[in-house]
Amino acid sequence: MKLTFTDKARDMVTSFMDVDEDGLQALRIAVEGSPFAPNYELTLVEAEARSASDVEVDAGAFTVLVDEASVKRLDGARVDFVETIQESGFQITPDPDAVKDAMDEAGPGGALAERVTQVLDAEINPAIAAHGGVINLVDVQGTEIFIEMAGGCQGCAMSRMTLRQGVERMVSQSVPEVTAIHDVTDHASGDNPYFT
Repeated sequence: MKLTFTDKARDMVTSFMDVDEDGLQALRIAVEGSPFAPNYELTLVEAEARSASDVEVDAGAFTVLVDEASVKRLDGARVDFVETIQESGFQITPDPDAVKDAMDEAGPGGALAERVTQVLDAEINPAIAAHGGVINLVDVQGTEIFIEMAGGCQGCAMSRMTLRQGVERMVSQSVPEVTAIHDVTDHASGDNPYFT
């Protein structure tokens, strides 16, 4: 497994380890959630805190422990430490091929996905088709759904309002088990938004 740390990220990890009095010598990295909206978790642990299924990666001054379920999604990733005016923290940029593989393996399935797709196809998409838009269900994680807007909806200035006042309301009424709707659309690359 390959995992690359920038100099800044490596320095920050070692500085956190130097400050800790318990002698933490390993960094545990895990990724959870949908490939469309991953949640990365970084935790300092004792080097002995590894489980039998962990994969070890040598990052120079410290060891990285990756749980078995996260290996494919983190292979080839780059870890950086980013500082902006408003916040600072670690930023993980996954390998594009690993993201594509994870997305290919993901996808909507099951009764909840079928019910949401039915609402999208029967109620929502016919309404936005007049604007050249379409909304697709791309993943389901528990009771959370991930949608992608395309056509006239991709990059449209009204897409957030469409999501909040239209899609969320209609899906919640028809499929009340849905607890969250995440828009994973790359709105910046929309070619022909209905409203700019």
